[in-house]
Parts: sequence; C-alpha cells; structure tokens
Amino acid sequence: MGSDESTCSVCQRSFQVRFRYQVREERGQFLHFCSQICQQRGLRQPVCCVCSTHFELEFPYQVEVGDGEPRYYCKPRCREAAKAGVYRVGRAGGRASEGPRRIAVFNHKGGTGKTTTAVNLAAGLAEKGLRVLLVDADGQGNVGASLGIQGDKGLYHVLVSGMNANEIAVPVRNNLDVLTSNELLAAAELYLAERPNRHRIMRERLADHASGYDVVVLDCAPALSLMNQNALVYADSVLIPVSCDYLSLIGVRQVLRTLKSIRKLLKHEVKLLGVLPTFFDVRNNISREAVAALTEHFEDRCLPPIRVNTRLREAPSARKTIFEFAPRSHGALDYSVLVDRILRLRGDAAHIGGAAMAG
Repeated sequence: MGSDESTCSVCQRSFQVRFRYQVREERGQFLHFCSQICQQRGLRQPVCCVCSTHFELEFPYQVEVGDGEPRYYCKPRCREAAKAGVYRVGRAGGRASEGPRRIAVFNHKGGTGKTTTAVNLAAGLAEKGLRVLLVDADGQGNVGASLGIQGDKGLYHVLVSGMNANEIAVPVRNNLDVLTSNELLAAAELYLAERPNRHRIMRERLADHASGYDVVVLDCAPALSLMNQNALVYADSVLIPVSCDYLSLIGVRQVLRTLKSIRKLLKHEVKLLGVLPTFFDVRNNISREAVAALTEHFEDRCLPPIRVNTRLREAPSARKTIFEFAPRSHGALDYSVLVDRILRLRGDAAHIGGAAMAG
C-alpha cells in the first residue's frame, strides 16, 4: 500500500482519501470509508472499543455509558478485557500489553528544573536499556532546543490530526525518541477546549500511538492548563522538581491539590512518583532546611537532591545531555542516582535485566 493510501474501516479495502466524508473521528480514533455505502454502514455499526471491529448492536451488554460517552463491545470477552484495562488489542485478537509507564514531570512554578530533569531522566532510562519516548508538552519547545532537534511534526499533529507518534517522533539517541512541540501547541489547546472529554484527548491519542516504548516521559509547562490536565490524565505517575527555596516549597502544595482534583473530578488515579529537590547548595541553610522539610513530609518519596552544577546549565547550549556533556560532573552523578532510585521505586530492575539479556 502506498503511503498516501488508507484502509477502509468497514470493508478493509485500500483507497486514497479524496472527500471529507471519507474520514471521521470517533472516540479519539480516525475511521476511513472508501465509499458512501461503507460510510453509511459505519454510521449504523458501532466500533468495539477493544478490538476496533464494526459490529451489529444486538445485546444490552454491548453498550456501556461512562465518562459521558458510550463504549461498545462486540463480544463478552472484549467487555471483560476493557474491565481489565485492555483496549484495542487489534484484529488478530491477541491481548495488548499493559503499555508504557508514563511519567509527567510537573510543577506549577517555573524555574524548578523541569526540562533539565525530563531530558536527563529520559536519557538515563534510555542508557539503562529502556525504550523511551520524551514528549515535550510545553509550547516553548525547550526539549528540542536542549537536544538540538526540531521535528517537522510534533505533539500538535498527534492531538489535532491524529498522527501516529511512533512515526513522527525524532530518534535522538539509542533507545530515545522525542516528540517535539512549538508555538502551535497553543492552537492545539483551543482544539482540545472544543472537544467532548477534552481532558482525555492526549490519553486517547497516545494510548494507541505510543506503542513500542517502555517509558513515556512528559515535560509539562509551568501552568495549570488544559494541556497539562491532559498530560496528567495520560500519566500514571508524577515527578515534581522543587527548587530549594521557600516559595517553591509552597508551590508543592498546589501541585498536590491538583493531583487530588485529577483523582476526584477526572476519575484518574495518578500517583506521586516523588518530589525532587533541585538547585541544592549544601552551603546554604535554606537548601538544607528545604530538603529536611520535604523529607519529613514525603519520607522516601523525597528523592536525592540535584546539586547546583554549572555543567547542567551549559549542557543545553552544547545540545547534549549531562551524561554526554560532563559524565563525571556532580550533575551527571546526581541524575544517575535519580534514575536508579526511580527504577527501584517502579520495580523496573528485573525488566532492565531482561532487556539487556534480549539485546
């Protein structure tokens, strides 16, 4: 099949899209119709949200209303698979994997080292043998700038056009791909605001289109925006970088309130992976007091601090990660410790051993 051809969602015939009626979006999935006959069949026949099969609606169990929209199941085993959290296993009928682990690096406050943490965490996990997708969910595009890349297509095209993240992510290092962003992301937020279930669009798009990765790391903007709400609903855990100063400590409370709202109002169980002290300077009382306060409150979820390090500030100008730019620096050592600690928290050590043996 040519790259400009699509497959009819009803009859499976290959064809070229020429008319607007031939493409329809339904629950975050793009459906294609080779003819008006197939379009009418598609309108009458719901699509199973597990195996993506068109089917005739015959029994009550085949439809379920949740999150304000109906979900359809072609057979009992698909409904049971949905209860277990398995969606769109494919026409071959095999069980889908659990999907990648999804870590949002988030703080309402700016200047806490979110992008530095996201880039070096992703790079460190990739060096451990995990396949990592780094998603820039900030329209400033700092991830791409830090690594010296600019993708032709990015997160905007995944959210608005339904493009496959696997196909447009930019390979930047061994095991590490980046889904870039730029100022177009502001337009994507306007698109999200007009959609039903607007907080779940990123989850719907990336659930299908970020396969093949072990971990997805999301670099979030310093704001409580609709884009960040989408990122938090997609993520299964959150890492909060906190600079060692008084105002940043106050900001942690706001992040925790946001996570509570995500759980209560949007019905998504996102967990706190950890709080990461950044810009730690052992010579300053405020730094020591900040780490002590975070440790007292969060206990083992307060991660080892990232020390103030000139090399960390210089690495982006060289378009390198800290492990490439200054592998023996305090910054590289601290982020290596962070990677190891997060792998232990998430229980990925056995997976890494298996990946290394497979390689």
